Amino acid sequence: MEETGGTPGEARDPQSQSSVITITVKFSGRSIPVSLSPDSTIKDLKSLLQPLTNVLPRGQKLIFKGKLLVDTMTLRTSEVAGGAKVMLMASQGLHQGDGPILKDARTVPRRVDNANNKMVNEKLQVPVDKNRLERWKVTGVVALSESNLKTIPDEVWACGPSARVLDLNNNSVRDVPAQVGCLSSIQKLLLNSNAIVDESLNWDALASLKYLSVLSMNQNHFTNLPPALGALTSLRQLHVANNKLTSLPIEIGLLTQIEVLKVNHNRISTIPTCIGNCNSLVEIDLSSNLLSELPETFGNLHDLKALYLGNNGLKSLPSTLFKKCLQLSTLDIHNTEITTDLLRQFEGWESFDERRRLKHQKQLEFRVVGSAEFDEGADKN
Repeated sequence: MEETGGTPGEARDPQSQSSVITITVKFSGRSIPVSLSPDSTIKDLKSLLQPLTNVLPRGQKLIFKGKLLVDTMTLRTSEVAGGAKVMLMASQGLHQGDGPILKDARTVPRRVDNANNKMVNEKLQVPVDKNRLERWKVTGVVALSESNLKTIPDEVWACGPSARVLDLNNNSVRDVPAQVGCLSSIQKLLLNSNAIVDESLNWDALASLKYLSVLSMNQNHFTNLPPALGALTSLRQLHVANNKLTSLPIEIGLLTQIEVLKVNHNRISTIPTCIGNCNSLVEIDLSSNLLSELPETFGNLHDLKALYLGNNGLKSLPSTLFKKCLQLSTLDIHNTEITTDLLRQFEGWESFDERRRLKHQKQLEFRVVGSAEFDEGADKN
């Protein structure tokens, strides 16, 4: 349908009458094209920008022609037409994941070298004495952290079933080969701050380690965890923070003995419902991811005491969380969309709040706060 009385500048307005227009949002040196209906609200636009910028909607200020755009108004009533350029300003702290996606965002350094590490490195380059294999076999602890390693020494595999702990933290190891399977009695495998990628870890061999209770792989380059993870049925702690994970495998539900799960600072957008089968979980850290909701099965985690959810796009919590998780006393929801008023509407909130208060009263560093209101991360209105 043609418009009448249009000016030359409005000659392109058939686009505004169409189902979709495209505008450009300027943010931190970036130009972000966004397509949506001219009848979409500014709030809708902010929701679309959230995964593109990591800035939560209430942390976004959109400015067009010098005016602040109001959430309840539509693009049409705000006179934002196709081809318009809108500026986005982000409020500090109101973000998800690792913070706003900037123009020149770089990968976080995997290792932080000591400022005075020259002498340390010189010492590390001195060959370890020849008796280290014997010591490893006697103690059961293969200690190789901060040893400037790029590959795992063959002597490690010679330990066989004598090894209980393998510590390779803070090296540049890339490959964890099939020989890891010969460490049949290993209980703790520490691989933090290395250069391991998905295909360079032999998961089939890892899955054969029936006594493995602690697997720590923080600060590597993992983008996914394979189904073989579910074979580690003795696992009690899994640490995979500061990687590039986008999801968790459904096989995680087979880890019925797991007590600590830390997958913070990744790119995870959904949690599988089978997480509810991990009913030994005591502590979960999902902070700094891209979560917008949690499955209702979180209510099955009756032993859960601490849940960290800060810096996500969450707007609510599972309805049964406070009602069924009767051990829960720590809940961190800093920088989410969840407010204290919303939490008070959940069944079981009062009992949780009482547990939280009692916990803080017992802490040695407890400082008296006047009102003792909920202060573990719920933002006020």
